[in-house]
Amino acid sequence: MEWWRHAVIYQVYPRSFADADGDGVGDLPGITARLGHLADLGVDALWLSPFYRSPMIDGGYDVSDYRDVDPVFGTLADFDDLLAEAHRLGLRVIVDIVPNHTSSRHPWFVEGRRDRYIFRDEPNGWRSLFGGPAWTQVADGQWYLHLFAPEQPDLNWHNPDVRAEFDDILRFWLDRGVDGFRVDVAHGMIKDLAGVTLFDHEDVHEIHRGWRKILDSYPGERMAVAEVFDTAPDRVARYVSVGELHQAFNFDFLEAPWDPAVLRRIVDASLAAAAAVGAPPTWVLSNHDRRRHVTRFGSVRRARAAVLLMLGLPGSAYLYQGEELGLPEVLDLPDEVRVDPQWVRSGGAELGRDGCRVPLPWSGEAPPFGFGPGGSWLPQPADWAGLTVAAQRDDPGSTLRLYREALRLRRPSTTLRWLDAPDGVLLFETETLRVAANLSPAPVLIEGRIEGPATPLLSSNEMAGELPPDTTAWWVVQER
Repeated sequence: MEWWRHAVIYQVYPRSFADADGDGVGDLPGITARLGHLADLGVDALWLSPFYRSPMIDGGYDVSDYRDVDPVFGTLADFDDLLAEAHRLGLRVIVDIVPNHTSSRHPWFVEGRRDRYIFRDEPNGWRSLFGGPAWTQVADGQWYLHLFAPEQPDLNWHNPDVRAEFDDILRFWLDRGVDGFRVDVAHGMIKDLAGVTLFDHEDVHEIHRGWRKILDSYPGERMAVAEVFDTAPDRVARYVSVGELHQAFNFDFLEAPWDPAVLRRIVDASLAAAAAVGAPPTWVLSNHDRRRHVTRFGSVRRARAAVLLMLGLPGSAYLYQGEELGLPEVLDLPDEVRVDPQWVRSGGAELGRDGCRVPLPWSGEAPPFGFGPGGSWLPQPADWAGLTVAAQRDDPGSTLRLYREALRLRRPSTTLRWLDAPDGVLLFETETLRVAANLSPAPVLIEGRIEGPATPLLSSNEMAGELPPDTTAWWVVQER
């Protein structure tokens, strides 16, 4: 079975993972020094958010040079060292590729190569996802499209030069040894300016089929995962059909409330859509663009139950840095430190994404909690002292230990069968596990519904005969 069909992949947001040089911003040497944490955690791979040259208007998703490392993160040699150390530890490395847009400081835009962007004499009424109009006027009166910030002009993927450039960018990183790509806004590169199609245009699939051929031309099961949002599961599945990309993120699952009926419906729809095209389902609870699920669900207890539910499902799972520590969203950052364009362009009406990007706490009793020898680019809450890696490492009841144990016990699976369960309980069986998640407000007795040992293999909270509220437990499937 290909590794990516059942992998657990850990997202690293480089600015906020670990800082080696003391400037308060995370960097590649800092990540390399902390890779042992990921190996001990038990993940299969790490996904690096952008570390390329960038003005950092959008946290690195405004790329000015796709073939070099921004000096704030280090050098290409530092990247090679990171890749070598990760591979030595048995970790694969996936890097972000940002094909929908470049930075406005990219040489093409600076040199006036308008044929490679989307310029028009008159704008339409499209709005930017970061707020405000999606068009900005230049000195001679023309307008260019930017679905995100004005500093992120959208590329013209009808231009063969753009396609050839990104084919070459993929090969550049594959030649260096990366194991795959996370494709930012994978459904957005082709626009129908005459109509209303901003995303999910039919012609985008031709691009991904070409990329799949490039990936398949390299040894070692190189892969790509697509970011496709606000799209129905059957449409998302088309991005991972035969001959296209390997995985697509499951935003329906990520955005689901703590509701058993909703979660079961999403799981069924996701499994059915993936099975129809022979792709693995994926599951994710948090990322660099969404509010952390501890805060979204309202408690660490629910977050612990949610991750055991997720890791018990068939397919592949993605973790976001810090969720293994039970980190909450930081909602009270001072206005003056916020830099997210969502905050800036909304005039402060939207908090934006800075709250899920606060640097990780590694050790110590006070900020910056071992993040680096200096401070941290966003302030950490003082009460994170009990959430550091060092504080949780040897605590058998900690969230970190729960993640480590779950990843140690987890086994690949491909099928799911629902079992009869009390109201508010999700109870299912895969080839390797029976999983019960109690999303109701009261404890439930599940005796007689679970074959084999009465004591669970693992549970998100303490159990004493009954399955408490907001608790998930695993049992081993007995051989028949």
